[in-house]
Amino acid sequence: MKNLNRDIMMLLRTEFMTEREIEQEVEQLNEILFQTEKPCNFCIAHELVQRNNITTKKEKLLQVFHMPELKSFWFLINKN
Repeated sequence: MKNLNRDIMMLLRTEFMTEREIEQEVEQLNEILFQTEKPCNFCIAHELVQRNNITTKKEKLLQVFHMPELKSFWFLINKN
């Protein structure tokens, strides 16, 4: 199994799966998460709501995403 730099807890019924099938499940899950964690996909799916403003600008969204804590009355909303 590849050593992936990710902490994931998976609940599987291992008595019905071989080691190779479990590896395939983990690899497929990693691929799905890799695609969804890309910055461009994050910016497509989120918007920043401030007190008097709503923005979907990529630069602003990424800047806010990396902040340890949002300012008062700032909300990062998932559009899904």
